Amino acid sequence: MKKTLRGHHLLCVHGFRGMGYSPGFVERMKDIVTDIRKPNLDFPIKVVAAFDDACMACPHRGLEVCEASEGSNDHVLSMDGKVIRHLGLAPGSSYLKSELISLTAEKVEPDDLDELCENCSWLPYGVCKEGIAELRKRK
Repeated sequence: MKKTLRGHHLLCVHGFRGMGYSPGFVERMKDIVTDIRKPNLDFPIKVVAAFDDACMACPHRGLEVCEASEGSNDHVLSMDGKVIRHLGLAPGSSYLKSELISLTAEKVEPDDLDELCENCSWLPYGVCKEGIAELRKRK
């Protein structure tokens, strides 16, 4: 089992609470998040700044770019890049899930999301910061 996740989704998985862009997207994210949150399950995750496993179920996915709104593709790519750089990862490389979770717990504080996820429509709900805070407590 190998997954592909875009940079910013490495953070989203910790705050995911069942909200999403469509029922299909929510189900896809639920499947991904379930595997990520299983403590005894480890697998490789390819980190990208591009469409990933979650995007495949998003109603805003165009042929090559996110079409949620004008500028949305640039916005998600910007978030991907910020998270990838913050975690010290190489785009296109694969890492064990356990390694990515440890890096996130060590390097990301809840308030870092104000910059890493700036202008994300989900940030005001607070669930992402809660998810990162819970992750840090567990580690």
